[in-house]
Amino acid sequence: MTITERFLNYTKFDTQSAEESQTVPSTPKQLIFARYLKEEMEREGLQEVEMDEKGYLYATLPANLADSDEPVPTIGFISHYDTSPDCSGADIKPRIVEQYDGGDILLSEGVVLSPKKFPELLGHVGEDLIVTDGHTLLGADDKAGIAEIMQAMCYLRDHQDIRHGKIRVAFNPDEEIGMGAHHFDVAKFGCDWAYTMDGGEVGELEFENFNAASAKITIKGVSVHPGYAKGKMVNANRLAVEFAAMLPADETPETTEGYEGFYHLIGMQTNTELGKLSYIIRDHDREKFEARKQFVLACAERMNERYGEGTVVAEVKDQYYNMKEMVAPQMHIIDKVLVAMQQVGVKPQVKPIRGGTDGAQLSFKGLPCPNIFAGGINFHGPYEFVPIQSMEKAMQVVVKICQR
Repeated sequence: MTITERFLNYTKFDTQSAEESQTVPSTPKQLIFARYLKEEMEREGLQEVEMDEKGYLYATLPANLADSDEPVPTIGFISHYDTSPDCSGADIKPRIVEQYDGGDILLSEGVVLSPKKFPELLGHVGEDLIVTDGHTLLGADDKAGIAEIMQAMCYLRDHQDIRHGKIRVAFNPDEEIGMGAHHFDVAKFGCDWAYTMDGGEVGELEFENFNAASAKITIKGVSVHPGYAKGKMVNANRLAVEFAAMLPADETPETTEGYEGFYHLIGMQTNTELGKLSYIIRDHDREKFEARKQFVLACAERMNERYGEGTVVAEVKDQYYNMKEMVAPQMHIIDKVLVAMQQVGVKPQVKPIRGGTDGAQLSFKGLPCPNIFAGGINFHGPYEFVPIQSMEKAMQVVVKICQR
């Protein structure tokens, strides 16, 4: 089976996760694909194949070293199988655009994948692109990663001349809703370190991500008939706007890039009596991250000084941290990837993630876990695509990392 056939087969499964769900996995349809993957791993000859009750899959490709060889570390490769709640993942109809010519790609009536809007297409002229029909996402995030890992394991299985140590593989649900690593059994996985295959453009290697927190702001108003409200009404609508205006207008996602942090208002529900604002807080620098959280709390306190204690309640919770803290002491695991990329003709692009991955949380659970490209582009929407050649390169990188 080719890597393309494997990936296209995976897109037949609707594995969309759901943020509002309280179950694990968040949607039962994810388990249908998990069971399929379990059967596939068993069929392909992987050992110690196991799926727990929450849909986490673990498997092993045994070492093939000679008895006289020095012992080598156990390493792992991880991908998630859920797709984003942002766009439908049902009834995906992928097609292959062979030898892309650099022009517009008509996905469906009125839906055009164009290099004018998506200039990254021009980096893949002459390659074979898997695209959607313009009505769903594609699911390369992260079924491309799964296909690459599985193809690499099969390649190593069939090429016993490539010596390698014990390799562990894991596939998990619910990464797209930030829950992928929460129930990951690091002890069971048993690796010295691992890599998530969940990056984008070919060559990407990421071991820095945002420190992340959520902030829930609750504003308690007082509703009084507006004709008799003087000195009595506390309008939570107006206070919500006032609070939002206290945060820097030039420190939002739409005004920042690279290592710049931000405050992002992701939701607001208000009436005269009650206001609720939801923020996410992000920064690569830990000190600046802590300062951002304190600033939000200080804004709430200043409003309480103005309108009365308890009017504004701010609840700030950490979500995940910058994995660089855990990876930096073991930079040899990054060096191995850089060498592997160069060996297969890929130019490394080391860059910070303006977001988070399962690897960030896993790193703080004791499993250093940088993120390697899977090749997909324009995730979470109908303009998503993946070059077949990028998936093949990612698979080759996995093989080279495993090679003793």
